[in-house]
Parts: sequence; C-alpha cells; structure tokens
Amino acid sequence: MSSPKLDEMMQRLIGSPSVSSVSPQWDQSNAQVIDHLADWCSDAGFAIERLPVPGHPGKFNLVATAGTGPDGLVLSGHTDTVPYDDTRWRSDPFTLTERDQRWYGLGTCDMKGFFAVVLDAIRDIDLTRLRHPLILIATADEESNMCGARTLVDTHRRLGRYAVIGEPTGLKPIRLHKGITMESIRVTGRAGHSSDPSLGANALEGMHRVIAELVAWRTEIQNRYRNPLFKVEVPTLNLGHIHGGDNPNRICASCELHFDIRPLPGMHLDELRNEIDRRLGTLAEDTGLQMERIAMFEGVPAMETPAQSTIVQATESLTGHTAGAVAFATEGPYFNDMGLETVILGPGNIDQAHQPDEYLALSQIEPAKRIVRTLVERFCLA
Repeated sequence: MSSPKLDEMMQRLIGSPSVSSVSPQWDQSNAQVIDHLADWCSDAGFAIERLPVPGHPGKFNLVATAGTGPDGLVLSGHTDTVPYDDTRWRSDPFTLTERDQRWYGLGTCDMKGFFAVVLDAIRDIDLTRLRHPLILIATADEESNMCGARTLVDTHRRLGRYAVIGEPTGLKPIRLHKGITMESIRVTGRAGHSSDPSLGANALEGMHRVIAELVAWRTEIQNRYRNPLFKVEVPTLNLGHIHGGDNPNRICASCELHFDIRPLPGMHLDELRNEIDRRLGTLAEDTGLQMERIAMFEGVPAMETPAQSTIVQATESLTGHTAGAVAFATEGPYFNDMGLETVILGPGNIDQAHQPDEYLALSQIEPAKRIVRTLVERFCLA
C-alpha cells in the first residue's frame, strides 16, 4: 500500500490543526499530523517510532527509518504551525485551496508541505535497496519552544550523518543562521511620594541606566563580531517592550523591559547572559535598586555548517546556489549537536510564513521533488 497522492496528503496535513504557542489558549496537540505521517511512512516501508515529548502532553516526535548503517540522510521538518487569525484569510486556513498557481493553507510552506513533497518524491524508490539509511523526522513545537528537537538531542542518538531541514528557503541552501534569545530585566525599587525623592528608590530611573548600558553594550558586541555573509552582518539587540510605574506623582517601585538578542555563529547564549548579569550587578551597586535578568525562554543557538561539508556542496551543486545565511532560527543547531552536518533547504519562501493567506507556489513542487530524490539517490543508494 502506498501513500495517497500529493494533493491528498497536503489536504490531510493542512486539515489537521497543530498550532503551537506559549499561550495555552492557542496551543494544540500535533498528534493527528504525526498519525498521518506515521501511517504513510509505515505503508512505504519505514520502521516507525512515535515518541512522546517528555513534559509536554499531547506533543510527539516521529522517527521513521529505512535501511541500516552508520551514515545516512535525515530529512526533517516540524509539524506545528503558528497561531492564526481566520478573519484575515481569504479562505479557510485548514482547507487546501488552489488559486493563482498556489496552494493556500496554514502550514503549506512552513512547513507541512515539505513532508508531502518528500513522500511523493521517494514514492517509487525501493527502500529495500538502500545501502545507507534514510530517516524521516517530524518534530513538535518548533514555533514555540523547540521541545521536539531538544528532546531528540537528549536521547544522545546518532540518527545519521547528513541532514536537510525543509524550512522554506526558496530552494536555496542555507548553512548559517543567527540564534535568538528573549530576555527580561526587572528593576525593583521603593515607592514613595514624588514630592520627596528621598522617600523612595525610582525603578524607572534605574531602568534608564539599564537601557543606556544595553545600548552601549550593543555597540561593543557589534564592533567585536561581524559576519559579511549575513544581510545584517552584526548581532542585533532590540528593545521591544517596557512597562513601569502607575502614577505621575508616585515614585516608581518596579519597571520591566523585554528585549531580544540575535547572535552570530560563534557567539554563545550563556556567555552573553553572563555578561549582562555582570553589568547589571555593577549598575545596581549603591542605588537601593534590585536588578535581575530573567530568560523568557531557553533561546536557540546560532548555526553554522562548514562550507566544505559534503551535504553543503551537494545542495549547492543541485540548486546552483551558494549556501547562504539567514536571520531566522531553525532546528538546525540541534541536529548539528547530534553529530549531523545540516543544511536548511525547502520549497516556499519565508516571506509567506507566519502570514495570512500563507501559500506554497506550485512551481516549487517539482524542483523540490527532484532535489529530494537526487539527495536520496546520492546519500542512500549510491
């Protein structure tokens, strides 16, 4: 028994809601998507592992393996989507809709469509002939907390030697991307009547010093780190949200700032956090204020796969494009941590991701299938 036709697979995947979100009212299980993929992979001849994600009820990873051996090729993607606002869509986000030579639907390009493309591309390959293993991986919650990929790292398994993650890159290989962390700084002071500043300790004034320090530090790290392969070739720090105080005639007792940092490859999240903590400790001395940094989530490391990697060179040859660099984060660094050499390469464009009327251009599908099939022939059959 073979998997359904490409458009039917697409419809079932798009029609299976699997939003992941840090907001509980939006968050959903990905079990139905995993079930579809497990059934199709099993029918195709893969051995199936349906793996619950510890600490995350209703979330699953799928590892489907054909062939044996120490090397092999991993084709991977995430099963979740971002939240949506159906009032801004021209059609139902959960119904695959074709118009203007495009397939519309939530997850068409980011990135459920990649699974359907892969299964259709390998439909006629005899998996009993594989000389090196082919592993299909589907993960949970890439869009919210990366718990699926983190769990795979924690298993300490060697899943293959090369990996392609099918995020939407317009079928151009990516071997580097920036990381991301989101941090909160809380300044706590002491309230009092504004007519006498000595009655309190003003947290807003303390946060003014914090912001000045962060902006100065941003200049320092941008002078220290630079990579011309990126469109924005320096690390960035964005001040995104601030809230403090409650009345003009009251000394502000607390203030909170949220910001993100997007580090370049070679910069480590823990080292950046430690540097911020040291500076906060110095700022807080003799002020009567308490300053603390709180990580809003674990963060995603930057990724770099060497230009001389076999999978990088193979995808460059297949696509005619030099492997590039992007600012958005993926599960790539976690796959590299598992000992794989990883490239990000898939159909669709990141400009359509996280948008109403998300779509996958039909013109991308056949070229994507050719790339997938050629990679499998080279790394698993040759």
